[in-house]
Amino acid sequence: MNIMASLVPAERIEDRIFLMRGQKVMLDRDLARLYEVPTKVLNQAVNRHVQRFPSDFMFRLTMKEARAWLAFEMRKCSRSQIVTLKRGQNIKHLPRAFTEHGILMLSSVINSERAIQVNIAIMRAFTHLRRLLSSHKELARRMDRMERRYDAQFQGVFATLRRLTMPATGPRRRIGFQPP
Repeated sequence: MNIMASLVPAERIEDRIFLMRGQKVMLDRDLARLYEVPTKVLNQAVNRHVQRFPSDFMFRLTMKEARAWLAFEMRKCSRSQIVTLKRGQNIKHLPRAFTEHGILMLSSVINSERAIQVNIAIMRAFTHLRRLLSSHKELARRMDRMERRYDAQFQGVFATLRRLTMPATGPRRRIGFQPP
């Protein structure tokens, strides 16, 4: 059993990977929590080595993206409406988003044993997500080949399978208690 599996479960990492600007990224706050360093320390290390982080490795969120992310985070928490914001619920500094390559570069900037082990776990999570995505594409290719090979009597079956394998479009119905 891998020691990092108990320290940082893969699900915890995968839940913190977001799709922004067409790229899978992790935010500085989440990475800092995983590395067990303050976000300020992580960002200071990045600032000292900013030449290692070109725009395809790291970018700052726009205010609109940051507000959308914060709204998403607040929806995940099930608490009553609070008039004043608590610490960490406002946007003072726009978060940085790190792509997979940027996260790899962080291991050379954050010099700790934990950072190295966490980066290994993060890379495994990215690989797992990539494998899931490619298996979905392979399934679609196989269905196309089968559809071309078989006659019209199976067209209904293939149409149903396609509907089931396509990602949901439109807003999803919320689960749980819905206040009137």
